[in-house]
Amino acid sequence: MTKDEILTKLTGIFQNELDNDEIVLGFETTAEDVEEWDSLSHIQLIVAVEKAFGVRFTSSEIQSWNNVGEMINSIISKID
Repeated sequence: MTKDEILTKLTGIFQNELDNDEIVLGFETTAEDVEEWDSLSHIQLIVAVEKAFGVRFTSSEIQSWNNVGEMINSIISKID
């Protein structure tokens, strides 16, 4: 999968999990950019992303992410 394909899939996951069809993610998007993305929803998002891509993240990986692009890089490293 390309970064753009993963971004498209992530956008759908975020829209579904956060119940907001207007969310549009970019590689530089952070939790501060999405009103519904708080610490509780972050856990729900991680679980949904892991399930959708068939991957598992370590807590240190998750804590190291500064934006959606870094999450995508972690996904790519696990599905390649």
